[in-house]
Amino acid sequence: MQNKGLVKLFAVLFGLVSIYQLSFTFKNNAIENNAAQVAESKIDASADDRKNQVSEFATKYLDSLETSKENIFLGNTYADVKQNAMKLGLDLKGGLEAILQISVRDLLMGLSNDSKDPTFRKALDDADEMQKDSQNTYLDDFFTAFDAIKGDKKLASPDIFANRSLVGEIDLNMSDSDAKAVLATKVDESIVSAFEVLRKRIDEFGVTSPNIQRLGNSGRVLLELPGVKDVARATELITTTAQLEFWEGLKAEQFNQFLVQANDLLKAKLETKTTDSETPAAETEMTDEEKAIAALTGEENETVNEVNPLLDLIVGPGFGATLAQFNIEDKDKVLSYLSMPEVMALLPSELKYTKFLFGKPAEDSEVVDLFVLKGNRDNEPPLNGAVVTDARQSYNQANKVVVSMQMNSKGAKIWEKMTGEAFKTQSQIAVVLDNTVYSAPTSSSGPIAGGSTEISGSFKLSEATDLANVLRAGKLPARAEIIQSSIVGPSLGQEAIDSGTMSFGIALALVLVWMVFYYGKAGLFADIAMLFNILLIFGVLSGIGAVLTLPGIAGIVLTIGMSVDANVLIFERIREELSKGKDQKSAIQDGFSNALSSILDANITTGLTALILFIFGTGPIKGFATTLLIGIGTSLFTAIFITRLLVDWYANKGGNLDFSTGITKNLFRNINIEFLKKRKVAYIISGIALTVSIASLAINKLDQGIDFVGGRTTQVRFAEPVSAVEIEGLLASQDVFGSATVKTVGDDNNLKISTKYKINETANEIDEEVRVKMYDALQPYLKGVSFEDFKDLSKANKQVGIMDQYKVSPSIADDIKQASFWAVLGSLVVVFLYILFRFKRWQFSLGAVAAVFHDVIIVLGVFSLTYKFMPFSMEIDQAFIAAILTVIGYSLNDTVVVFDRIREFFNEHTNWPFDKVIDSSLSSTLSRTLNTSLTTLVVLLAIFIFGGESIRGFMFALIVGVVVGTYSSLFIATPIMFDFVKKGNAADALKKKEEVIDETVVK
Repeated sequence: MQNKGLVKLFAVLFGLVSIYQLSFTFKNNAIENNAAQVAESKIDASADDRKNQVSEFATKYLDSLETSKENIFLGNTYADVKQNAMKLGLDLKGGLEAILQISVRDLLMGLSNDSKDPTFRKALDDADEMQKDSQNTYLDDFFTAFDAIKGDKKLASPDIFANRSLVGEIDLNMSDSDAKAVLATKVDESIVSAFEVLRKRIDEFGVTSPNIQRLGNSGRVLLELPGVKDVARATELITTTAQLEFWEGLKAEQFNQFLVQANDLLKAKLETKTTDSETPAAETEMTDEEKAIAALTGEENETVNEVNPLLDLIVGPGFGATLAQFNIEDKDKVLSYLSMPEVMALLPSELKYTKFLFGKPAEDSEVVDLFVLKGNRDNEPPLNGAVVTDARQSYNQANKVVVSMQMNSKGAKIWEKMTGEAFKTQSQIAVVLDNTVYSAPTSSSGPIAGGSTEISGSFKLSEATDLANVLRAGKLPARAEIIQSSIVGPSLGQEAIDSGTMSFGIALALVLVWMVFYYGKAGLFADIAMLFNILLIFGVLSGIGAVLTLPGIAGIVLTIGMSVDANVLIFERIREELSKGKDQKSAIQDGFSNALSSILDANITTGLTALILFIFGTGPIKGFATTLLIGIGTSLFTAIFITRLLVDWYANKGGNLDFSTGITKNLFRNINIEFLKKRKVAYIISGIALTVSIASLAINKLDQGIDFVGGRTTQVRFAEPVSAVEIEGLLASQDVFGSATVKTVGDDNNLKISTKYKINETANEIDEEVRVKMYDALQPYLKGVSFEDFKDLSKANKQVGIMDQYKVSPSIADDIKQASFWAVLGSLVVVFLYILFRFKRWQFSLGAVAAVFHDVIIVLGVFSLTYKFMPFSMEIDQAFIAAILTVIGYSLNDTVVVFDRIREFFNEHTNWPFDKVIDSSLSSTLSRTLNTSLTTLVVLLAIFIFGGESIRGFMFALIVGVVVGTYSSLFIATPIMFDFVKKGNAADALKKKEEVIDETVVK
């Protein structure tokens, strides 16, 4: 090998950089361990809930270090160390991953100035329906829906988009095509604005290494917040619109007559008449004025027993702009009454635009104030949040938590005018955020100049901090709804780390021992190169800031198997050269050179499937693809160069390398199996397997996960073993969810609960409703666990309750299903084209793709046949698609190695019959095929057994795929190629292979 000095220098530098990058991870772990020890020493051993107190103390301790500017490691502060440390994914660290959908409907409504045009509204409703099954963007579906029903109506109509807000951009003479271009630009600008607002909010939240990215042009945004403890707080932060408004308050006494009239109208409308027995004739009825006064002052007349739909809901008197107090549970009912057109029509003309808004209830309160605010025809507030230039959490004179704000000059002038008017009339100004009144202060000292004000409202410190953050970041231009989310608690994350580490260690130990057992001293050199390879993988992951996930660990372990494959290919070729009588030095040189083509072809095909997986995958699956791609690159470098350096060094110093041991010296040697004569039997076996698989897919179908059908999945852990069948029957009853699927995951006290209850509704309130219903139904099995503890995912070492949650809306489930289809189809096309490029004939591509198709159908068939009784989850989800693509890569790896040997033998043995060339090629590669397959299977079995429940189905798919892929490379791919290549043009099909390595690198 030439340029050994350059290779050594590069290897040393690469290794040192990797060690430097990983040193931050080791230092960060040491600091965190020290924080835990300090917390353990500070918290009394007899304290209640000691584990959580220790966790909270350690978190505060680390937070204080993070704000320090002291250099603690290689000239870096703790914040720098934490930033450069290895980043763990949600499944290892816990946290929240969510895909937000920015409401394009809301954006269009805003651009139209909330147009009431029936054609416009019908097009929006039709677009909503189309989105359930469509892969287009909402805007495209809106345009399609509008075109279908518009008649003579134009987008540039004055009652749609040719309005004041779009003056100069859309005019009355503009065609629909031109208007569509303008609208597309405006919608895109709004989505970009929403993205920036979300990014600023997340940056202020203080999560380590958050990830936020826009997904195409669909209005979707991916958020990953690893390590976030308070998931509810984070969810509120990213979904709050932050529409800040200031409205003038009215006075409650102005509405006495209105309340009575509204109550009477509702009573007549709802036909709530009292019976004679309920209202004795002797009892007198209060006058209208007495009813209103009694309701507003909280006084009751026990002689009045009639039913009043509105007045009976009042539980407390009002004052100032507070009309009355109601129970929180009656909020929706009260607003539905007051929003009725016939009720609104009862308002006096000077009050006809009144806004009825509820306030923010005090903590632990069951009642809430209803405010009456002075509205207007355009429903535009005198002042809004656009004028806010700064917002900070602070304390008022009563030492209560508030949010202080500063306005720009325009806002300051309006604010001074509003406060002056409030002082004169002794009225209130309501501070409204997202249609909730946070406070309604009065001005006791006249106009307030300078634009300073504050928001109060029974805040917790964290709530005030978050509110200040969102006000600084600005409002979202439209609603942001979570359409897909994954929430993992820290205790489950720690379990994943433990199981992942164990599987990694066991798999690595088995592979290291096997290589030495099979190849002796040469195997030891391969082991050294493999360990160096692992160092490089982790170094690169840390250096580029990639996130390590549990499937990512699986990808690294699989990379170990691929690294073994490269070394096996090299060592087997060297053994062949030695068996030809060559000296050791020549055999090593020729072995490395002859194996290179197969190594490159095999790794490129696997790399192409990994690249497709990286493009189409999300979250943990992308983590798997990332580590696999990095591992392919580092494996090639270490196998081709590092192993070569070590082997050459030992050989040059006079050492003897047999590339085998006494036991393995003659293993798989001088084998001559007539594979082609057995191909008809193989076709029959495969035909039966394919028929059974397809029949099962048609009858049993597959256990599709919520990735593909939509729904909510919650993993719940109980204190004692429970029956999945019993729990399913309980949750599937009509008074709970109506339908549910419950499976045991791992131990008998772990259940995976899936339901489609209200899945088309993605609001946070519905998620909470699902948790409440689940808790109420499961209470008999929870042994006294409170609802707060049941749903709290922030606690470390949690043993009972919700451990993780996953939600996918039907709209994104369709997108995931289509992306998965294109990922598999794309990988097949890419592989077909690559093999066509490398081997020049379509028959080779056909054989390879037929074998891959065969493998995929059988893996699907096995899952279809066994998912009903297997003791682990076999759902078809994104992880399964990742497994399928990996199986495709592995199957091609084997097939390409065989094809490469066929081409080589054809050129070396020009007088051999074509069938002999193929049989000899298959026989000569059998040692490599079985060696690699067995090693890979050992690795996969280690992960399957010790790697944790969450990836067991994923590993099972890979195990089946490796077994079937090994079979198909021997008995399907090559025989099909043989049957389609005519002997007359076989020479054209097998041209002399191209030189694939620069002589300046390998000699």
